[in-house]
Amino acid sequence: MDLNPSVIFYTDALPALALERFALRLEDLGYEALWVPEFFGREPFSTVSFVLARTTRLRVATGIANVYARDALVTAQARRTLAELSGGRFVLGLGVSHPPMAEAHGVEWLPPVRKMRETLDVIESTEVASPAPEAEAPIWIAAHGPGLLKLAASRAEGANTYLMPPAHTEQARGILGPDKRLNVVVPSCLCEDPDRARKVGRRALAIYLPLPAYRQQWKQWGFADEDFEEGGSDRLIDTVVAWGSESRIRERMEEHRRAGASHVTVSALNPEGGEPHWKLFEALAPR
Repeated sequence: MDLNPSVIFYTDALPALALERFALRLEDLGYEALWVPEFFGREPFSTVSFVLARTTRLRVATGIANVYARDALVTAQARRTLAELSGGRFVLGLGVSHPPMAEAHGVEWLPPVRKMRETLDVIESTEVASPAPEAEAPIWIAAHGPGLLKLAASRAEGANTYLMPPAHTEQARGILGPDKRLNVVVPSCLCEDPDRARKVGRRALAIYLPLPAYRQQWKQWGFADEDFEEGGSDRLIDTVVAWGSESRIRERMEEHRRAGASHVTVSALNPEGGEPHWKLFEALAPR
């Protein structure tokens, strides 16, 4: 099992120079990888390219690139290009996202497993006319349900999960089998005040709480409709957000590792605001 944590952070809020300094500091602290989300800010492959060009050891991943945002042929080109030009430090994280994202791009929403399978078919069959890297960039699929997890087991390097309890990690490991990578993102808030930490957690969950796919998953782990009201119950927040002291956050990470995670990625929730929470990054750093 790989015990070095990675970081996922909303880099779109950082100006270019601040982003460069952010990535270099993570690299200096010994973090394995930086995962770059895709929302409605910077184009993620461009951001990944920028960070790869300014670092030397840090792996950089799309976390995740929405398969509805660009066609699979272009994704295949980006995968090959970034693998070659980075010397093998690029990771292609893919996800189907949610119906509103497909709608925003003016395309039809398809069943998730079908859409991801069709995307992988094109990526794997595309011949890119550029120098081949020493190894193709690994593909990790955002997967919570059994269908996508089975697809990750058969067609990808591994799977990414988010906002799930350790019990889900155990189930995901069972579906993936022993040899695939399983990256679990753990939202973490270094704050020992329960009211304040939960307020920060609710703010982080606000965009996800209304989404049917997440609600469906949470209901499988014992939550009910009342847990989704008023920003989420204390029980829901305490389950999917690691908050408290450094040791308490580390223990939650270890729970996921014991349940089968090969990688843990920290999503640092800063109780002071949206800036990178270096106190937490430094506390959890491998060095």
